[in-house]
Amino acid sequence: MSRAITIGTAPDSWGVWFADDPQQTPWTRFLDEVVEAGYEWIELGPYGYLPTDPQRLADEIGSRGLKVSAGTIFAALHRPDHYDEAWAQVEQVAALTKAVGGTHLVVIPGQWRSDTTGEALEPRELTEEGWQRLATGMDRLGRDIREGYGLQMAFHSHADTHVDTQPQVERFLEMTDPDAVKLCLDTGHVSYSGGDNVDLIRRYPDRIGYVHLKQVDPEVVAKVKAQDLGFGEAVKLGAMVEPPHGVPDMPSVLEALEGLGRDVFAIVEQDMYPVASFDQPLPIARRTCSYLRGCR
Repeated sequence: MSRAITIGTAPDSWGVWFADDPQQTPWTRFLDEVVEAGYEWIELGPYGYLPTDPQRLADEIGSRGLKVSAGTIFAALHRPDHYDEAWAQVEQVAALTKAVGGTHLVVIPGQWRSDTTGEALEPRELTEEGWQRLATGMDRLGRDIREGYGLQMAFHSHADTHVDTQPQVERFLEMTDPDAVKLCLDTGHVSYSGGDNVDLIRRYPDRIGYVHLKQVDPEVVAKVKAQDLGFGEAVKLGAMVEPPHGVPDMPSVLEALEGLGRDVFAIVEQDMYPVASFDQPLPIARRTCSYLRGCR
């Protein structure tokens, strides 16, 4: 059986970070433009952005010939007594994801700094106790998601969280169950934090369960790091760029993913909240889709 990297996209590439925001592309336009750009696969984005009624969502994506790969939740399981709050999200998002044929649930850890204000919400580094809570909590969550909904959890390391840099990603992988917890390798976030995507793929091949494809502008990132700016401000400054104008080198990443010898979703996410205009995302999406298909 042939193995494939399945390229898709997400609301994030249309400047969507929230369920409802007047600065965001309307959801019907997003779906229409995904098709125009040449994609067939999407993520759901923030819960409530796309219709949450399973039949209506199935009708909307089905009428456009689209398919769903995953949904996304946020889970700050390093915090005491947070599991019930995380599971309440799972019950909504996993159920909807499964109902429309998705196979993965992307889990983003809690941020220590606000995306919107840049304000520090808690210490930048986790205590040993915090690391243990995070690891055991994510193990439990991954098992419960699989048992309850038949979905694979993909943990998304992320800027301004406690699993951000490559050493932190490696520590997290070494502390968690390889079966219950796979890694959503976000190439942009890894590069943003100074990591090496190809190295992670080669050293942890069995943990790569899902991929987000994006690039960063090294000059903008250097400025962001020098000034210790938050990720939200970094995005506004243009830290995330369309390929091939940034890092990491996409052909090298895709070659390493092909070396895994199994199917993998690779979903394009070019953070650009808020978009300058609703006309901005489609031309970028077209070029990105064409470029990535030309790399293979």
